[in-house]
Amino acid sequence: MITTMKSLKQRCEEENKELWQLALEDEIENTGKSEEEIWDRLQRTLDVMKNSAKAALETEVYSVTGMTGGNAKTMHDYFLKGESVLGEIPSIAMAMALSTSEINAAMGIIAAAPTAGSSGILPATLMTMRYKYKTSDEDLKKALLVASIVGQVIFDNATFAGAEGGCQAETGSAAAMAAAAVCFLRGYDIKIQENAATAAILNILGLVCDPIGGMVEFPCNIRNANGVMNTLASADMAMAGVRMVVTFDEAVDALKRVGDALPAALRETGEGGIAVCPSALKLKAKYIDGK
Repeated sequence: MITTMKSLKQRCEEENKELWQLALEDEIENTGKSEEEIWDRLQRTLDVMKNSAKAALETEVYSVTGMTGGNAKTMHDYFLKGESVLGEIPSIAMAMALSTSEINAAMGIIAAAPTAGSSGILPATLMTMRYKYKTSDEDLKKALLVASIVGQVIFDNATFAGAEGGCQAETGSAAAMAAAAVCFLRGYDIKIQENAATAAILNILGLVCDPIGGMVEFPCNIRNANGVMNTLASADMAMAGVRMVVTFDEAVDALKRVGDALPAALRETGEGGIAVCPSALKLKAKYIDGK
């Protein structure tokens, strides 16, 4: 059965339940696991996210290729100096997104949410909520369920893969999932959660996937940091009451159409965009080709 936001809203209304409860029910039905087993897995996933979001903040972490790394610590140090124009929360969020992205490039343990290339966004978002609001693990696990069922809509109707839909399908999907989770954690209903997820996709629609040498490093790590900013901005707009004139289902359909229209060179092949800039080709030759 294909999941849509329209069907989820209908279920929430008919069953008088929240999105996280529907996600939990669906997981029990689809996996055959008990509720206790699912909560346990969510806790383990959350613990991985906690670790990856902070692991590179105080110690420089470099990728396996050696091409990228150290940016999370650089961003965190900049925040500690009190020089950030954006301020505390955005700086911390970006640093944590960079941290998970760097742990991924270093072949560390991360939670692909929904992909490795976009793995910094949801952990940074949840840990930002934990930092700012002292959010409990129990609520963060419910937020993970909200994110997962929003992601299910994207998975069923579009794609998470950069090779199919460009970076909009990776960091865009992650930002949409995370934005809905933020609104849930702040006590807003499914309509506001939908608006936040919709805004997140609208803000990034059309973004190409152009990693240097085909490696999930640059500009992927920068886009994770910007992705968490998209998340928080989209959530704030939705919670403020900014109106969306299209639905989430329509935004997901647009994401699919745009992804299908992107040329192959702009879909994770490393043959277009930033990947073929002169500086990028030099890095590829040095760190990946070994020339």
